[in-house]
Amino acid sequence: MTRVVVVGDLMTDAVARARYALARASDTPAIVTMHGGGSGANIASWLAVEGAEVAYIGRRGADITGRNRDMELMGYGVDARLVMDPERPTGTCVVLVTHKGERTMLSDPGANAALSPEDLPRDLFGSGTHLHLSGYTLINEGSRDAGLAALDLARRAGMSISVDCASSAPLERTGAEPFLEWTNGVKLLFANTDQAKVLTGRDDPEAAAKVLTAWFPQVVIKMNAEGALWFSNGRPDPVHVAADPVDKIVDGTGAGDAFSAGFLPPWLEGKPPAEALASGCRLAAKAIMHLGARPPF
Repeated sequence: MTRVVVVGDLMTDAVARARYALARASDTPAIVTMHGGGSGANIASWLAVEGAEVAYIGRRGADITGRNRDMELMGYGVDARLVMDPERPTGTCVVLVTHKGERTMLSDPGANAALSPEDLPRDLFGSGTHLHLSGYTLINEGSRDAGLAALDLARRAGMSISVDCASSAPLERTGAEPFLEWTNGVKLLFANTDQAKVLTGRDDPEAAAKVLTAWFPQVVIKMNAEGALWFSNGRPDPVHVAADPVDKIVDGTGAGDAFSAGFLPPWLEGKPPAEALASGCRLAAKAIMHLGARPPF
């Protein structure tokens, strides 16, 4: 199996799941839990649990949460290459989940915003290896140079590359044109329907995917309960796979990351797109039925 190098964000997620409708400017009973998070770290963890050889490059604070995240990643079997920031704390994300399951995230990138090109271990970039870059690294101005450097190192080494679009609101603030310019030519782009709309202006996922193949040879659109589709600039029609049935939605945080981690191994092995999509949907459903963005043991 191809080794995967993940560059991206490391966070601690404080997830507050409201039991009732939010009582604004007052109190709402909730279940509050703390978990490892961050799109890059989530994908690396799921990949390792699924049996992939994976290295993760990121930055953490010199605090107890950073140490816990580091040990957590190693426990999953990830080759964690974390640089310890002496000044900034480990990133934190407050995830507000309404009684209907809608999520709103308040993110403090912390040490993630200081990831630099010097933090990238050159020994991880070589032929026969795949780079997966979290879009947050490019969207965040402080870590952007590191993201661009990772893409450049991977291209020079002849690595295959995939990029995830991260989140629609910060992507929109950054702008579609710069993001497409930075990632142009990357072999595989992951986006959900909202992110694809930001990049193309198209509401229809199939139409958005077709537009995006002007920049990327292959595009995967994650469509939540409607499953996912894959489209290539060498095919007339997309490949669509329905979502796996879910008995009970516990927490959707990180389900998109789990999907990407499920898709990548069969895709890297050259399996048919439908098989890779089905693998992604299976892992996403597993994540939705588990509390927290990281894999269950």
